[in-house]
Amino acid sequence: MFCVECGSTDKKMVGNICIDCFLKDFQMIELPERIEVQICSHCNSKLEEGKWSEEFIPEEEIIYRALERNIKISDEVSNEIINLEIDQMKGTIASCYVEVVGEVEGTQIEETQETEVKILKTVCPTCSKLQAGYYEAVIQFRADSRDIKKEEYEKADEVVERTLIKQSKKDKLAYCPQIAKLKEGYDYYIGSLKTGRKVAEALKDEFGGTIKESPRLISEDKSTGKGLYRIWISVRIPEFELGDIIRYENKLLQVNDIDKNRVTCTDIKDSKKHSIPLKHMEEIELVKKQEEIETTTIISKSPKTIQILDPVDYSAVDLEMKEELSDCEIGDEIRLIKIDDYIYLVN
Repeated sequence: MFCVECGSTDKKMVGNICIDCFLKDFQMIELPERIEVQICSHCNSKLEEGKWSEEFIPEEEIIYRALERNIKISDEVSNEIINLEIDQMKGTIASCYVEVVGEVEGTQIEETQETEVKILKTVCPTCSKLQAGYYEAVIQFRADSRDIKKEEYEKADEVVERTLIKQSKKDKLAYCPQIAKLKEGYDYYIGSLKTGRKVAEALKDEFGGTIKESPRLISEDKSTGKGLYRIWISVRIPEFELGDIIRYENKLLQVNDIDKNRVTCTDIKDSKKHSIPLKHMEEIELVKKQEEIETTTIISKSPKTIQILDPVDYSAVDLEMKEELSDCEIGDEIRLIKIDDYIYLVN
């Protein structure tokens, strides 16, 4: 059998032509003369197959990935080794070459092609939202039936900032474009709903209280007819604070601790410990603030009673001795609270 092109009879045949004639016109790779890649000028994320990558990718790596995605190697090539090189960078255009070494019909060949990769700078949807001050959630930081103290606002700001820094590692919209400082409390505008919920939970962890969400229709998607909503998240911290006296289920309790789920208290009558789930916050009544607790002096004591001076009229009052006061001496100062004309000793 001879080659129909060169007439050779002593070479390996591929079809009706010899291997040399076959390889003479054989093309190992197909590569466009110019490849265009869109990247965000702010975060360097890349548009691939209609989707923006969320990761930061160096520009050089973006060029190499673009080359890889656009190389087409013939099915007849095996054991191929691909070498990619950026030869020169002028502005936003990279001059590149692709070298491929592989085997075709048992013969090792190599092929080199040149191309250009043009970087098209644009703005990804996320960065566009950031620039426009976009937000999906509003955290309403409020207190139940009282003013929020300056130090509580300062602590809330710290909690919000700390949570945003943590969330920003996995959520590009973890930012706060605006804080509205209203008489009734602060409104924190949060870029993404996911991070907004994390912020609300962090505030609740710090201050206790309750969380409620309420969606608000802001517009309608003209293409789908569906409503577009933003979520208002109310974080309402308790009216009572540490040391305050509250009433719950007809018990008078002093608040020892408030966490995200419960209030830990001590009964001021019998010193028993109690835990109240914060979901029952509406059933808790504030009776006296810690600032209303007064100090008086022990004027006498016995194994069963202790005598003190009423801090209002300085009359002598006998009270039942509490175990925790057994080591007190005459002349020591102790704390008390008067509720419904009855005096209670408190810590």
